[in-house]
Amino acid sequence: MRYVVFGANGGTGRVLCQQAVDAGHDVVAVTRDAARFPLSDPRLLVAEADVHDRAAVTRIVGGADAVLSTLGVPFSRREITVYSEGIEIIATAMRRHDVRRVVAVSSSAAYPTRHADGGFLLNRVMQPLLTATMGRTTYRDMRAMEEFLRTSGLDWTVLRPGGLFDAPEPTAYELQEDHSDRIFTSRADLAASMLALAGDDKWVGRCVAVNTTEGAPTLLGMMRREAFSRG
Repeated sequence: MRYVVFGANGGTGRVLCQQAVDAGHDVVAVTRDAARFPLSDPRLLVAEADVHDRAAVTRIVGGADAVLSTLGVPFSRREITVYSEGIEIIATAMRRHDVRRVVAVSSSAAYPTRHADGGFLLNRVMQPLLTATMGRTTYRDMRAMEEFLRTSGLDWTVLRPGGLFDAPEPTAYELQEDHSDRIFTSRADLAASMLALAGDDKWVGRCVAVNTTEGAPTLLGMMRREAFSRG
């Protein structure tokens, strides 16, 4: 298979590209700064482009079997459009080249729900702060991306991971339509699920929560790790 990966130089994108070439796939890694992309492999082609560059995106998507989007930007109070505008430009390029399959990363926080084991700290403090204040513009644009895909006519799947963390290898992750009560997702599991679902028609036209079931951190453990890793 030949995959075009947008957001290839992000944390999940790099893991995804490595897993894909390790599995024998050909990969086009799209990044705004090719010189800073750390991976090298005979099956890997690094393409320097901004997702807002329609001509470049159209050129790059040609010949793909599927497009995998791990696009992401930091939280900002300013309006964010990279998810919705990026997927529209990608979809236009896919139609031009008759590429049907796209798997895109959103977030479980785009449509927040109460977690049974989240307690007061997660459900009443952290989640509202994250979704309604810190990440308000991010999650609004993710929802716009999802809405666009629903009416795009493409064979799409949206993955909604929980809080992301690094892990050395994929595990027996869990897939559940729309929402999961679990909180965390390793980047290795998110990448592995993208590759698996790209070739699985079962999840076409669906939003899927992907979560790590083995070795996931606790909420307090994650907070402690973040606190002591800074400075």
